[in-house]
Amino acid sequence: MEFVRGSVSPNGLAVLTLDRPKALNAMNLDMDVAYKNYLDEWAANPAVKAVLVESSSSRAFSAGGDVKWMTTTGCKLFGMHKLAVKVFSAEYSLICTIARYQKPYISLMDGITMGFGIGLSGHGKYRVITERTVLAMPENGIGLFPDVGFAYIAARTPANGAVGTYLGLSGARVNEPADALFVGLGTHFVPSENLSSLKESLLAKDLSNASEAVEDALKVFGGKPEAPAQLKTLLPRISSAFGPDKSVSESIKALEKEQHSSDAKVAGWAKAALAGIQKAAPFSLEATHKHFSSVVLNPSAQIEDVMKAEYRMALRIAVRDDFFEGVRAVLVDKDQKPKWQPAQLESVRAEEIEFLFRTLDCDLIV
Repeated sequence: MEFVRGSVSPNGLAVLTLDRPKALNAMNLDMDVAYKNYLDEWAANPAVKAVLVESSSSRAFSAGGDVKWMTTTGCKLFGMHKLAVKVFSAEYSLICTIARYQKPYISLMDGITMGFGIGLSGHGKYRVITERTVLAMPENGIGLFPDVGFAYIAARTPANGAVGTYLGLSGARVNEPADALFVGLGTHFVPSENLSSLKESLLAKDLSNASEAVEDALKVFGGKPEAPAQLKTLLPRISSAFGPDKSVSESIKALEKEQHSSDAKVAGWAKAALAGIQKAAPFSLEATHKHFSSVVLNPSAQIEDVMKAEYRMALRIAVRDDFFEGVRAVLVDKDQKPKWQPAQLESVRAEEIEFLFRTLDCDLIV
């Protein structure tokens, strides 16, 4: 069965459909390869004027990569190191392709859009969200780290990247359209009931000036979220707790203080963020903090630089016990009781974090 389907309409709109609904479009290796092959083919085809990416299901755009398969079946077939090389090179080269894509690239991020789902959409030009969109980077909770170039996106979020760091460390969900637009994960809000009409309009338009045609359609079928951005009101607190000068321990201390705020919204936000961090693997938290901080402090870093760093990190973190244990606790046995190694932040050794970023014998080629 084809989980990734592609077609080109007479007017030059290429449509890529993710069709693995039972797995919430979790991306496996074959899907990664097929997806990139379509994009490469369409990039070279002058008849293709724009690319629209959608899901066959309203439940999810994509819930991420198929980490459950990686830690159960896949690692037995290939060994985790060889498998990690295959999977992460495919994923990360695909992200670079999306980020560099010269033709209008439109993602309909309806439903659950997490992990690699954000990788597939967040680096494209037109990021369409609906009232059903749920965004998150929960990888620290499975012993990995928020990868797929999210550090590059996070560095461009409000408060000098503090909002992105908050989302990456805590795994917090963004499920309000106004918040998704404020953070920059979405560029346009289109009510879900208008998605079919938007697609039909794009299929009927003259795409000789594709960007103009896409923007016109988004204006017609888009709108403004009803509720204001809650993260905007929380921005001073987020900036204070998750600024680039804050360590993970300092962020936790700030949240512990804020959870006693007399402002119920602030207290609720702090408690939720604290709970998310406390569920995460300590090693993953420190690795995430190191990576995100380095990207924020290097504004000239290109997406290729970030993906090369993440490739080094991913190959080394994927073979750690935390990754297997996190997936077991969250996705396999679902007891939600992972036993992290180490179990405490203060036990994470700085030299082990530094080792993640060392050059590989065979680095990612993008």
